[in-house]
Amino acid sequence: MNIDAKKVLEVAVNRGCADIFIVAGNVVTARVNGRVEPLPIAELVEGGETPERDFLMPEDTQRLIQSFYEIAGNRSMDKFMEVGEDDFSFSIPGVSRFRMNAYKQRGSLAAVIRVISFDIPDPTDLNIPQQILDLGKLNKGLVVVTGPAGSGKSTTLACIIDEINSSKSANIITLEDPIEYLHRHKKSLISQREIDIDTQSYVNGLRATLRQSPDVILLGEMRDYETINVAMSAAETGHLLFTTLHTIGAASTINRIIDVFPADQQRQVSVMLSMVLQAVVSQQLVPTKDGGMIPVFEIMTNTPAVSNLIRSGKAYQIDSVIASEKEDMLSMDSCLLNYYKQGLITKEVALQYAINPDMLERKLV
Repeated sequence: MNIDAKKVLEVAVNRGCADIFIVAGNVVTARVNGRVEPLPIAELVEGGETPERDFLMPEDTQRLIQSFYEIAGNRSMDKFMEVGEDDFSFSIPGVSRFRMNAYKQRGSLAAVIRVISFDIPDPTDLNIPQQILDLGKLNKGLVVVTGPAGSGKSTTLACIIDEINSSKSANIITLEDPIEYLHRHKKSLISQREIDIDTQSYVNGLRATLRQSPDVILLGEMRDYETINVAMSAAETGHLLFTTLHTIGAASTINRIIDVFPADQQRQVSVMLSMVLQAVVSQQLVPTKDGGMIPVFEIMTNTPAVSNLIRSGKAYQIDSVIASEKEDMLSMDSCLLNYYKQGLITKEVALQYAINPDMLERKLV
């Protein structure tokens, strides 16, 4: 069965898909508004022929993934075949940008491809609060955007960086794996570096970035102790650094950062974090009544009260500070309540994604 790789991408973009899944033993599927559903095989095959089957055999996935590598500028598959996974991005003019993660499973080749817009999305269309975009007005410190994979962290960061790029003169350097959104020079100078292509690793790239006179640094992800250590040092020395973690909620984010360090350093790290942390933005995507998806946000800013809780090892009490909604903070449950009152989500969805469902249920009238 000869499936046209470019047609797969074009059909997915035309249908508004977020992800494309290529796995042997199944049809070509895609995620649309949070649901995984098959793409019509008749629209994907070369010459519009009717295939004898719709599911993919291992030789089909191998041929298809090789075609994606060719579309991505004839990227070498050597690393993928040796290591078992590969992550990269590519563009098709007039169609879209794509982020592809190729991997091996049960001895065959598989892939997940994320569809990325050429243009930075309008934050208003994505319901991103202005107070999140205003984090770009900070002069120094650490801002962490958190949430599960696929919750839109990269998009939120791209909108913040674009806000900075549009409003002030700065030297912005990003370290990404891979590069998703492409930024143009506006009021700021912006350099985008991709891991494995432009620099060896996050740690090496971040250390080099500190010698490149940055005003703003975007670190794609704080993956390990060494990266977190260098990132905190960068924020401590007067740089404004944005990054991500796969956590939900400010308290768990703070504990995750501190717990990465050896026990004998955690007291010192708590004090440092209480000084350099500016904000934690947590987000998750929830289904809407009309079958779409909408991001729900929690915003914690580092007030004196929050700083004292971090320093004294009482991060578990931060949720109650956020719930008070003072100092430009927003709780996840309040965001869900607002969406419910606007008629965007159902009561069941609000309670399913709530941090404190019992308390939220009393407000859902």
